[in-house]
Order: sequence, then structure tokens, then C-alpha cells
Amino acid sequence: MSTATASSSVSANAGIKAPIRIYNTLSKTKEVFQPLHSPKVGIYLCGPTVYAESHIGHMVGPVIFDTVKRYLRYCGYEVSLVINITDVDDKLIAKSRERGIPISQIACEMTADYLSNLKELGVNQIDHLPRATDHMPQIIHFIETLIEKGYAYEVDGDVFFDVIKDPNYGQLSNRSIDAQQGEGGEAAAKKKSSGDFALWKNARAGEIAWESPWGQGRPGWHIECSAMSHEILGDTFDIHGGGLDLMFPHHENERAQSSCCHGAPMVKYWMHNGLMRAGEKGKVGGKSDREASVDEAGEGKISRSKGAGGLAELIRRHTGERIRFFLLRTHYRSTIVYGEDGLQEAGTSLEAFYRFFERFTEITGESFYDLQPAKNRVDGEFDPKKDSLLIDIHGVRERFLAAMDDDFNTGAAISTLFDSLRLLNRFIDEKKLNANSDKQCPEVASLAKAGTVIRELTSVLGIFVKAAPKTSDDDGDAALLDEVVQLLIHLRKEARERKDYATGDAIRDRLSALGIALLDKKEGTAWERSS
Repeated sequence: MSTATASSSVSANAGIKAPIRIYNTLSKTKEVFQPLHSPKVGIYLCGPTVYAESHIGHMVGPVIFDTVKRYLRYCGYEVSLVINITDVDDKLIAKSRERGIPISQIACEMTADYLSNLKELGVNQIDHLPRATDHMPQIIHFIETLIEKGYAYEVDGDVFFDVIKDPNYGQLSNRSIDAQQGEGGEAAAKKKSSGDFALWKNARAGEIAWESPWGQGRPGWHIECSAMSHEILGDTFDIHGGGLDLMFPHHENERAQSSCCHGAPMVKYWMHNGLMRAGEKGKVGGKSDREASVDEAGEGKISRSKGAGGLAELIRRHTGERIRFFLLRTHYRSTIVYGEDGLQEAGTSLEAFYRFFERFTEITGESFYDLQPAKNRVDGEFDPKKDSLLIDIHGVRERFLAAMDDDFNTGAAISTLFDSLRLLNRFIDEKKLNANSDKQCPEVASLAKAGTVIRELTSVLGIFVKAAPKTSDDDGDAALLDEVVQLLIHLRKEARERKDYATGDAIRDRLSALGIALLDKKEGTAWERSS
């Protein structure tokens, strides 16, 4: 799924001057972003184990890092984004037995489901989607190197990483060797230390297996990501992303085996996003695909049977744009509290923008979606001169960029977009702009320029890229709602005409409490959802 090519990369002279800061989980501080080989940037994000349909929790990382890449490209960097597919795993083996079909068939079906959902959420910045089964030679060679260097050992067809040999083991997750725990079961008796983890697993009867110097078997989970990231991004790359639940053991083990194999740090910046939870506790989707988060509680957890799966149905009801907006309105390191109320609230917020876009088109004669904004940060700079609206919008742009420069704070960036919405609607009302306004007048020109700036900023977030489709329930529900509100507007008008102001005010206040604002204008009373 490669959508970014060399021809579409932003030129290095497009203005890499932004002092972007990233919170590095390894150092526990925000650091100025200085890529290893600027303007090139390599990003690796841990992807899904494709044994079942994707759920909304699987979308958090891809949406975040799709946005990170968009912003870095906007700032002039040439970014390569890698998201892996784990297509061999204990859960895939179990699902294969349950369904009575090959692992490869399950992986193919579920990968297609995952990619389809990514597309609906506007995730189109991925350059590489490597699969573990396509990298067995690299995985085996990686393990051989670790054995040769004395960091790994083989016992009866199993190969383990010796954590005692790595003096830096535990630094990412801030754990001592004594606090580590590795695989239990039969493997535990073979290990030198309880914290040692499997690089290669001896094949059991009936399981999928590959030939190796240690006999037939398959790779451990952690070595897959190390081998794939190395193959595409090299010994050391810029950013490694993933959920907080992956910090230990997955990322700790990746970091150990990669740095020991290549004699260099695996990653410069470790970025971990917060988890999605149903209520205050319980990660959506249950445990990570293989391990529990160290602070995860069972309360409030959404299992697939309770609604975490079947993302396609959720998209059908809410649209991909609404879900993307819902995920981005929280800073990526914060917990996302999942629920229908939150998604509905996100939808109400989006409708306020959609209504503005309609006003914008009526006044300017141009569709917001057809505007051609600046593609990079430098080209987007402009002098507002003495234009009061453009001075305000220039300030919005500056605050938006400052938020994104500060550890990709999409929540704060979206807040500035709401500021712009209030400014633009107020400008339209104060200048009494409407469909009959002169398209060449200075006020309309200012509005058109302001809209182009907002289009520039929203494109960075991957929202409002194209006209939003209706949700499955929108058409009928919207028509019914409009009829009911129009009836109440009519009743309010009659009450006011007979000087029954108490009834008129009660109707207005009750609608306001339900999230509907009445707009009294010369031409009559209109309504809109409160943002």
C-alpha cells in the first residue's frame, strides 16, 4: 500500500525550519526533532496480527502516524512510513484450527479487512506493509548473527535471547532484570534466565514451520519486527511507534536484539500512543495481541464479542471521517475513552464545519473541497496586511503550527480550527454575506483566502479531504429532525405573535438544551446544531 513516492515527496528546500519537539519514551523528555539523515525520515509502526477483523483500537496508531507523516512532509521532510503485518502467530494457528482453513487464507482475508478500514479512515500515507512470512531469510540471518555474537543460545530447537548479556536491557520500560518475565510453559525450563525470550520456536506437530539451522520452527514475535524494520529502514532509524502496551515486552525486546545485533541504537525517538479504553479502565480489544499491559485492568474492557470487532459496521454508521476526527481530537499520548456518546459528539462537531462549508460555497461560488491550498509550510506563509479577518486567521495558523510542533498535539490543533470556525461565521454575519453577495468584493475575497488557509491546515490532519458521505441513518433522520424543528419554530413564531413570550422562550430554551440553536434573522428563523 505505497501511496507516497519519490515524485510526491516535498522538496528538502521546502523549508525545514520548524523546531518540532517529540516526547521520547526512552529519555522521558521532549526532544528537538533532528533526523539522522535529514531531510529523510524513517518511521516504523507495529501493525496488527491478522487473525480476526480489525476493531477501532487497531486504527489508533495508523491514524496518528499517518498524521505525523503528513505533518513532517508538510514541514519539508521526506518520510518513509512502515507498518508491519504479523501473519504467523499462536493466535493465527489457533484460528486456523478453529476454522479448518490455512493460516495464509485467514491472514489474507483479515489483511484485506484491515486495509479496507484504513482506507475509510483516510490512512493513505503508508509506504511499506511488510509481512513476517515474506522475511524468513532475514529473520533467520538475524538470529544467526545474535548467536555468533554471544547474545543468543539454542536449546533443543528453540533459540532464546540472553537478556543478561545486554547491559541496557530494561531502559525503555524502566525495569530491572529481576522484574523481567519471559515465556512460561515448556520453554521456561530451557532458559538460562526467566527474562530470556524466544527468537525461534521449535515446531510442534501440525504447526506451520520453516527450515532453519536449528530445525523446523517459526520465529518469535519480537524478532519479526526487528528483521523487517532493519530490512527497510536500516540499522538505526528515526521513529518507532506503537501503543503503550507494547513498550514491554515487545519494544524492549526489539530494542535489545536490534542494538546487540548491529552494535548501534535501533531507534532515535520512541513514540508511544495512549490506549483506547471503554470507560476509565480496560483497553479496547482486550490485551495486546500477545501480552497484557502492565497497568491494564479488566474492568470496562471491550471484547470482540461486545463490540470491539466489526469496524466496517461502525464506519457505516459513523463514517470514517468522524472516527478519524474522534481519534485526533485527543493528544496521542493521552487515553482515548471510547463510546457511542464520544462518536456522536465528534459527529456534531463535524456538522458545524460542514455547515460552514455550505455557507462558504454559497458566498464565494467555490467548493471548500476544491480549494488549492499550499502544500508545505513555507508556501503557506502569507502577509495578512491590514485585513482584520486575515490577521485573525494568520493567528489561528500560527497557533495550529505551534500545537503540531509541540509533540504533534492534534487536540490543541483542532481547538484552533474551532476558533477559526467562530471567526469565519461571525465575519459572514457581520458583513451580511450571502449567496447574492458580489463574488468580487473585498469581503468575499478575504473569506476565500481564509478558507484556503483552513483547507491547508485541515489537509495536514487528513480531514475534510473530500466531501463527507452521509451516514446510513443521516438522510431519513435529518429530514425528520428538520420537520420537527420547523414545526417548533412555527409554534414559537405564533406564540410570539400573540405576545406569549414565555412559551416562545421555553421552546427556544428547550431546543438549546437538546443541542439545537435557533438563529433569528431578517428572512426568518433558521436552526443549527450547537457546536
